[in-house]
Amino acid sequence: MKKSIPVDQAVGMVLPHDITEIVKDEFKGCAFKKGHIIRMKDVEHLRRLGKEHIYVLELSENEIHENEAARLMAAVLSGDGTEYGDKVVEGKVSIRASCDGLLKINKEALLKFNLLGEVMCSTLQTNTPVKKGEQVAASRLIPLVGSRALVEKAVAVAGEGAAIARVLPLKKARAGLVITGSEVFYGRIEDRFEQVLREKLAELGSEVAMVGFAPDDPQKIAAEIHKCLDAGADLIVTSGGMSVDPDDVTRKGIKAAGAEDTVYGTPVLPGAMFLVGRIGAVPVMGLPACGMFYKITVFDLILSRILTGESIGRRELADMGHGGLCRNCKQCRYPVCNFGK
Repeated sequence: MKKSIPVDQAVGMVLPHDITEIVKDEFKGCAFKKGHIIRMKDVEHLRRLGKEHIYVLELSENEIHENEAARLMAAVLSGDGTEYGDKVVEGKVSIRASCDGLLKINKEALLKFNLLGEVMCSTLQTNTPVKKGEQVAASRLIPLVGSRALVEKAVAVAGEGAAIARVLPLKKARAGLVITGSEVFYGRIEDRFEQVLREKLAELGSEVAMVGFAPDDPQKIAAEIHKCLDAGADLIVTSGGMSVDPDDVTRKGIKAAGAEDTVYGTPVLPGAMFLVGRIGAVPVMGLPACGMFYKITVFDLILSRILTGESIGRRELADMGHGGLCRNCKQCRYPVCNFGK
């Protein structure tokens, strides 16, 4: 039960919830914390915050306070690779990544949870790369006091199947790079792909096991791929030769190397002519020339998913069309943008 009393009669009483103060462009935070004993000098401050009345709580066994509800919900919303603290701020509990990795959101369970009405959970988008300590989700009971039965139902919904928020660590791959193109192989132009790929792999904690070069010849491309496999590569990345020109034969070379389950073409720009497949258990990615020109392409979206052990096929690629158009911002801020979301 909530009782409302005039603020000037609340001196000596204990606040049952945090009271937030917002000063435009300057400050947003807690002016008075839950448990604060109201003093005479606080009355005018509370009035400036628009508080003419203060709640006093007397909870029945069927009711639950926002803080208890937030802790109960966070415990089931938080899955592998995430953590949350016992501290509740303004009724909200934050869920953070406990390791670097790729965020996975159980979108169906999240929708079902939020449809309950008086509870909420907001998250970053699924497949977002995150760093240890980064906030990935937050949850709270929307009213100060709610139905205990509703919160118990929310906990049950969040506990069904995979947790709503998980962070999957990335495998540290040993990649084999095969740089294709007669213009590079015969020294007509300098290769720019190798350094780009080395940097992208290193950023995700992986390394390059071997680099091979091949002209526009399917059999020679296949031979370089097998040299990488023999050198212990557990990931193959080819560069170039993925478009429709008659000299672009990298796809044929990947197939000649024994690739299976290959999927060519994506609804992502840049990166429409990307290829993904596997040779045995080793993932293979064919990166078109856009990977050398653009800072972020479909390769970046797919690489982190493959490093979690996810299998990528036509359905996974097709699903990327929504959000698959890069804005090509002058100053790239990926992954803090809509690309791939």
